[in-house]
Amino acid sequence: MPLKNTPGEWGSVSKTLHWLIVALIIVMGYLGLTMVDLPISPHKIATYALHKSIGLTLLVLVVLRLLWRLYAGAPAEVPGTPRWQHVAATSMHWALYVLLLATPVSGWVVNSAAGFPLQWFGMINLPALVARDHDLHERMASIHESLFWTMVALATLHALAAIGHHFIQRDATLARMLPRGWLRIRDQGDTP
Repeated sequence: MPLKNTPGEWGSVSKTLHWLIVALIIVMGYLGLTMVDLPISPHKIATYALHKSIGLTLLVLVVLRLLWRLYAGAPAEVPGTPRWQHVAATSMHWALYVLLLATPVSGWVVNSAAGFPLQWFGMINLPALVARDHDLHERMASIHESLFWTMVALATLHALAAIGHHFIQRDATLARMLPRGWLRIRDQGDTP
């Protein structure tokens, strides 16, 4: 499998970044939804620190994914895809990129406005993006959560569209992002 994207398929770098980001978002969702209910303890502090470190990692991975996409391009449309579906898919991808950048940045602002230090896995200290501000912290915490749920909704639609392409339209859309051999790409003449 080539590293770089080809006209017919996403390359291994794009696939790896895509699925790594998906896995980390699932972990982040779990941590974010459970950590707020933990009792005050060293475990809660460690869980918040892990959430923040993974969030910073996601921010870097998304920037790398965007830079790679600008460098490597994207595969051509699957033949026979209606124009409106291509426009919708492109819009969805870029909306997800915006959310994948905005969500961790908003979390960084939440952390900064709370006055907490920010470290990446205890190794690198990062600066505050804003001064300590209780009202800003509360507003940004709400925005951070809204961005997350919007991302979940769009990612769910994105996944359902890919599954629909595979099972209803019977094209290569989903197979092009999976590791080679996971799904057989059906020819138009194949029977279900």
